[in-house]
Amino acid sequence: MNPVLTATSLLVISNVFMTFAWYSHLKELSHKPWVIAALVSWGIALFEYMFQVPANRIGYSALNVGQLKILQEVITLSVFVPFAVYYLKEPLKLDYLWAGLCILGAVFFIFRSKWAGA
Repeated sequence: MNPVLTATSLLVISNVFMTFAWYSHLKELSHKPWVIAALVSWGIALFEYMFQVPANRIGYSALNVGQLKILQEVITLSVFVPFAVYYLKEPLKLDYLWAGLCILGAVFFIFRSKWAGA
């Protein structure tokens, strides 16, 4: 299987866990002490790392570290926005679009040498 596709798939799964670890306690555990929320988040984050570490190792076989990081950021925003809107019931803001366009600019600059064949 293509290492970029494999890494991307694993990073999507990793980001779902990461997003829940970082933000679900705001909705689900807001009535609990922060230390409980931190422990639950760490437990969820363990699953994040079980996908993130192999994703980065596989991805690094085909991408440089800058490309891998920008790929991660694209995936992070792609997972976070639906999570914020549908799970946390945050309003969909135009700012998400602007942030996405900035990240697309980052994608262009970090991958342009790869696309140019250099």
